[in-house]
Amino acid sequence: MPVPEAPRPPALRVLVLGGGGFIGRHAVAALLARGDDVRIGSRHPGRLDRRLPADARECPRRRVRLERLLDPADWAPFLDDVDVVLNCVGILRPRGRETYDRVHHLAPAALAEACGRAGRRLVHVSALGLQAPMRSGFLRSKADGEAALRRSGADACIVRPSLLDAETGGYGAAWIRRVARWPVHVLPADATGRIAALDVRDLGLALAELAHRPRLATSEGPAEFELGGDTALALGDYLAALRARRGARPALRLPVPGLLARLASHACDLLHLTPFSFGHWELLRRDNVPALNALPVLLGRPPRPVIGSPAPASSLPVAGTVPG
Repeated sequence: MPVPEAPRPPALRVLVLGGGGFIGRHAVAALLARGDDVRIGSRHPGRLDRRLPADARECPRRRVRLERLLDPADWAPFLDDVDVVLNCVGILRPRGRETYDRVHHLAPAALAEACGRAGRRLVHVSALGLQAPMRSGFLRSKADGEAALRRSGADACIVRPSLLDAETGGYGAAWIRRVARWPVHVLPADATGRIAALDVRDLGLALAELAHRPRLATSEGPAEFELGGDTALALGDYLAALRARRGARPALRLPVPGLLARLASHACDLLHLTPFSFGHWELLRRDNVPALNALPVLLGRPPRPVIGSPAPASSLPVAGTVPG
């Protein structure tokens, strides 16, 4: 006699803020693969058809502008028909009212408060490298947003990914791959910190896994997850590894004094040139890797290789257990 199949759990109703962006698109794809009911929040929902994968184009879309949603009451209409909110919104540089403080701090603070009141779970994507002293508005606003989540009492978690890599898509990832192809690599002389590049598809899967957790916060506040690849390299070595993977000859390295690199970062911020920013200059001067990499525990496997097999000497510690 055939054994009847176990009933499938009801689809999770998820609002993905920034669902048309680099991280959000991959989170949406991972959620849809699990059969979830996804809503996509975006500043310009009518412009997403070219960005979204085919199966995501039928998802309901909502116009969401975080710089205007600074009170918990502003978020109430977005939470009526969802179980969990996944916040993937981030800006590289401010534009008009779309400031670092509004987008990375005040709006997430209001969202967390609203989620707490409505009994909704919140997965918040932040960044690594926020524990050390920092001067850039980008990093300070990210840290302020995390602090607001901790105060909110919401059932939430904070996810801090390392540098993201992808074959296609992503402003920063595409730029780094382009630079790796150049025969000359001009690098800040003080960019000695290591990065643990992570395949963005793995981040999307990890975010979907966290969205399905029935409880995200711990007794001490929001659970915190640091995610990265298996290999930690300084920027110059990472570019060299990307270049070697293509079979290209080693590039010539030209170090730039740290002061000049800092001035260049301010110029890039002022003129909106390249992804290089003052915040990136700060991060490149210190290690930007997970203290304990939660990705293998969340996914039940090692991270996808970004530059080939990791060298044992540069492998990262893996979290033994995952909160929640």
